[in-house]
Amino acid sequence: MKHPLEGITVLDLSHALAGPHCSTLLADFGADVIKLEPRSGDIARAWGAPLPGGETSYFVGLHRNKRGISIDLKQPEGKALLRRLLGKADVLLENFRPGALRRLGFGYDDIKEEFPGLVYCSISGFGQDGPYTGRAALDLILQAESGMISVTGEAGSHGARCGVSVADLTAGMYAALGIVMALRARDHTGRGQFVDISMLEGQMSLLGVNISSFLADGEIPRPMGTAYKALLPYQTYRTATRDLALAVGSEKLWKIFCPLIGHPELTDDPRFRTNLERTRNREALNEILQAAFLTRSYEDWEALLLEAGVPVGSVNDMGELIEHPQVAARGAIVDMTHPRAGPVRMVNVPFRMSETPGAVRTPAPGLGEHTAQTLREMLGLSDEEIASLAASGTIYLGNDEAGA
Repeated sequence: MKHPLEGITVLDLSHALAGPHCSTLLADFGADVIKLEPRSGDIARAWGAPLPGGETSYFVGLHRNKRGISIDLKQPEGKALLRRLLGKADVLLENFRPGALRRLGFGYDDIKEEFPGLVYCSISGFGQDGPYTGRAALDLILQAESGMISVTGEAGSHGARCGVSVADLTAGMYAALGIVMALRARDHTGRGQFVDISMLEGQMSLLGVNISSFLADGEIPRPMGTAYKALLPYQTYRTATRDLALAVGSEKLWKIFCPLIGHPELTDDPRFRTNLERTRNREALNEILQAAFLTRSYEDWEALLLEAGVPVGSVNDMGELIEHPQVAARGAIVDMTHPRAGPVRMVNVPFRMSETPGAVRTPAPGLGEHTAQTLREMLGLSDEEIASLAASGTIYLGNDEAGA
């Protein structure tokens, strides 16, 4: 076994970000992911910075290691093809609004008896039941509804959207985990199951500490900029050259830290002796710390704090991150040649395995690029049958296949 998910076939009907992020994680580790799109294509094909050949950075960066097919599921012949493909698949992944696939005859209850070994994963904004089930849900909506926006941003503000689509990405990660666990269970029982992923509950899991704090003291968490309610010092500070991120996470570190910044007396100050006291006197302590950090450059502070074992980091922008020595050492950015976009760079597989590692192997597919190949290999369709389906509009063969 070269990759841990070799032999697993995923029929990916998802679009936008949450579902595709899930299927990319699975594909990186060897699953055969077949991305099914309508003739109009995934809406994300129009997102992000433009690349040569009509591609976009968003789609090319997100859909590596997948095959792309295009089938019209509103046509009877298209539905018949989907049913046949399900007979060859281990996983169905979708993130339509709840009920959409059921109306096409492909809800979980519609097909579970016919395909008892199928793992059927649905990602939605609010889950498959409850009063908000039918609501359309993009990342911004779930960041708002979950409370994520209410705790993000500068102190005193009305909150801010997280700088990445954290609700989508979290849902995608939990979906991948749920699918792998369902496949593991199938190893024992022989049966598939339904995996219900709610973006709302994914955000609640990330906010667990905030929720627990509120349930404990009744104080509603508010935006704190880069600060953290439970710890201090644990935030960014300005230096003479650039911003510095500081994490003093224990009383031992606090006693080491104070002399380094020229304030050994802080360890005996009754306002700051313990973390609890420091958080209660946050404003007074931060005024002292900020004044101290402005006296020297970031580079000076980094060298001093690192030598003493105090966690410190710089606040990098994307350009600085790409050139980061640790990123280079780990190979965290990979180069790939896309057949239409040309040379592209993208983030590598996010975790490492010593025996069965993941890898970026193939570029994102063009719309319908592998339709003919997939129907031949999986369903045994002849060239004449494929050409007939293409002529009827049931399938789209993509610009690169021309019906071959």
